[in-house]
Amino acid sequence: MPLKAFRGPKVWLWRWRRNPLKRRADVVEAWVLLGAWLVTVVTGVVAGLVASRSVEHGLARERVEWHPVVAQVAQKAPGSATSGSGVGQVWTKVRWTLTDGSSHSGQARVAPGSKAGTPITVWTDPRGHLVTRPVTAAQAHRRANLIGGLAGVSTAAVPFITGLALRGRLERHRMDHWDAEWARFGPQWGRTTG
Repeated sequence: MPLKAFRGPKVWLWRWRRNPLKRRADVVEAWVLLGAWLVTVVTGVVAGLVASRSVEHGLARERVEWHPVVAQVAQKAPGSATSGSGVGQVWTKVRWTLTDGSSHSGQARVAPGSKAGTPITVWTDPRGHLVTRPVTAAQAHRRANLIGGLAGVSTAAVPFITGLALRGRLERHRMDHWDAEWARFGPQWGRTTG
């Protein structure tokens, strides 16, 4: 409370009101703060929307282009189906053939103890490479919103921090000017002891 009593009541938009004590530095600081806030909001929103739409478009393209393919286990998978080892799935080699007749192989997760020739479903991209199952539309929307929000906040931090740094520099300049004025006029206010 003592600081508020010292500073006086807070008046909104005081830098733009008529005041004989208003300095040029106050007006400059007001415009710097307004500009920094506007740039912060605009860049944050634009970057967030662009990132969100880009992620959602990419995930939608994956849902269209990636297809399930039936593959066969190429060799017996490690472990056994009856053991209670707590292992959910293990990696093993699988083979599959695309509709164009090309044969492919790779590593996929299967149940422990799966025998050679056991059919499993894998997902492939248009070139026949193994990929993960594409996300659903709802998952894509959540992921796009999260990444868009993070991109927006990260991008908005740059003009915000720049505005704070510029405001601090203006404050230092104002204090240096005040110190110079005080050094010039301070001794004239009264007698000095010495």
